[in-house]
Amino acid sequence: MSNEIVYVHGDATRPQGEGPKVIAHVCNDTGGWGRGFVVALSRRWPQPEAAYRRWYKERSGNDFALGAIQLVQAEPGLWVANMIGQHGIRTRGSDHVPIRYEAIDQALQHLADAALRLGASVHMPRIGAGLAGGRWEQIEPLIQTRLTSKGLAVTVYDL
Repeated sequence: MSNEIVYVHGDATRPQGEGPKVIAHVCNDTGGWGRGFVVALSRRWPQPEAAYRRWYKERSGNDFALGAIQLVQAEPGLWVANMIGQHGIRTRGSDHVPIRYEAIDQALQHLADAALRLGASVHMPRIGAGLAGGRWEQIEPLIQTRLTSKGLAVTVYDL
C-alpha cells in the first residue's frame, strides 16, 4: 500500500488492480442524479442510482445529509460509495458553487473506515472538481489525509 495517490488515464467505472474495490464519487443533497460521472455509473450498474434515490426519498428516517456516505454493492468485490459532498446543484449562469469541502472531508473519513473494513482499494474520478465546482488543489490534500495516510491505495482516473 502506498501513501501516494496514483493517477491514471482511464475510466473510473472500470477500476484497475486486484482485490476488493470501492468507487467513490460525490453526490448532491437535493436528490438529483443525471449529470456528470453518475451517468457513467448508471450505464454500468443500476444499484447505485436506485439506492441513492431511495436514500434521498426516505431521508427523514436515515442519515442522508452532507458528509454522509452510502456504500452500495455493484457486483462481488466492488462497491460504489455515494458521498454527499455538494449542497444543491450548479445551474446555468449561476455563481453558486455546490462543493462543500467540510462535507467531502467528513465523507472521506467514513469512506476510509468502510474501505479498511472491506480491505478495499479506492478508485475515483477527480471528485468534487467537476459539476460540484471544487478545486482539485483543495480536494487532493483531503484524500491524502483521510485515505492514503491510513495506507489505503487510491487511484484517480482521468478520462
